[in-house]
Amino acid sequence: MVKAIVGANWGDEGKGKITDMLAEQADFVVRFQGGSNAGHTIINQYGKFALHLLPSGVFYNHTTSIIGNGVALNIPYLIKELQSLTDRNVLDRKILVSDRAQIVMPYHILFDQYEEERLGGRSFGSTKSGIAPFYSDKYAKIGFQVSELFDKEALLDKVEHICEMKNILLEHMYHKPLLNSKELYETLLSYRDMVEPYVADTSLILQNALKEGKNVLLEGQLGTLKDPDFGIYPMVTSSSTLAAYGAIGAGIPPYEVKDIIAVVKAYSSAVGAGEFVSEIFGEEADELRRRGGDEGEFGVTTGRPRRMGWFDVVASRYGCRMQGATQVALTVLDVLGYLDELPVCVGYEIDGKVIKEFPTTSLLSKAKPIYEILPGWKCEIRGISEYDKLPEKCRNYIEFIEKQLEVPITMISNGPKRHEIIHRQR
Repeated sequence: MVKAIVGANWGDEGKGKITDMLAEQADFVVRFQGGSNAGHTIINQYGKFALHLLPSGVFYNHTTSIIGNGVALNIPYLIKELQSLTDRNVLDRKILVSDRAQIVMPYHILFDQYEEERLGGRSFGSTKSGIAPFYSDKYAKIGFQVSELFDKEALLDKVEHICEMKNILLEHMYHKPLLNSKELYETLLSYRDMVEPYVADTSLILQNALKEGKNVLLEGQLGTLKDPDFGIYPMVTSSSTLAAYGAIGAGIPPYEVKDIIAVVKAYSSAVGAGEFVSEIFGEEADELRRRGGDEGEFGVTTGRPRRMGWFDVVASRYGCRMQGATQVALTVLDVLGYLDELPVCVGYEIDGKVIKEFPTTSLLSKAKPIYEILPGWKCEIRGISEYDKLPEKCRNYIEFIEKQLEVPITMISNGPKRHEIIHRQR
């Protein structure tokens, strides 16, 4: 059976923890899109970790962690991440990398930096991890698949061709140093040596595993609102963040994805630019940011303070719908225990008209939040493991959100550790 774990909002929903927990019952955990531009925070018996490329199930020795064909593969970053686990005694890992995954090239990272520099105040707030240039090249058919590293002659020819193209941009658009084809070729040979022990036909492995009745967990990066088709375009990422893409990015048939868990925060947060209707500012935002997450709301990759906001029903219901969610995991609920009141954004006002469905970005920029105020529960809930033992006002908040989302909330995270979670019956 295949389950997908995806974000319903702007990313930063707590998917890493949920994946880490559900990986206990998984045979394979697969990253199917994105790259090292976003991270997952995990707290377990080994300590606290921030993963960027590796699937969150890597801490179990009974699982096989797969980097799928849909991932932007930064090979040096992958090796660095693997070494950081070894250094902290996380051993006996089974890691596979798709032979069809494409490689983040050194110049992708440079071009990402140069473009943000060129745009100045009009920049996209990129993590400068090379993701947009990478996917641009992939779909322009001038990227490098992992499999190409093992054909030295063809690789050299392609490197020389690509350098000619990129150097035109470097010279005339960015006015930066040119690429050296021989140096780049040697770099790619070093990448080959780094990644060779992990390369496999992962699509075939997964499809055979499914025939044998194995459990596969697909782990998404970021969330619905960062999807290039259905997110707050153009302030989005460059690969699909939807569960529907999970089948493509892992190399399995779409009908195999049976269960889609959309992860939703009990409040809202976002890193990077883009429309954010329920955003709050000043002391109110600072306090929530300080208390939020596991040690404050700061980007796992960039360290930037996250933008904060109240729970947005309109955005979250849309996010769940576009993901095709069959169930919802509600995270960081424990953070909200200090508040007397909990504003919930239940609609948007645009040009004097109230709407309840998430609009396109051009309309979103005009939207003003409409809030419904719910009472806070004013106590600590961390450590509670049974739903019925939560304060009544806390349960009312959960059930209000559930009704608005129109998807059952089956898991409630009330702390950062793996098993600080409440399970509810569907």
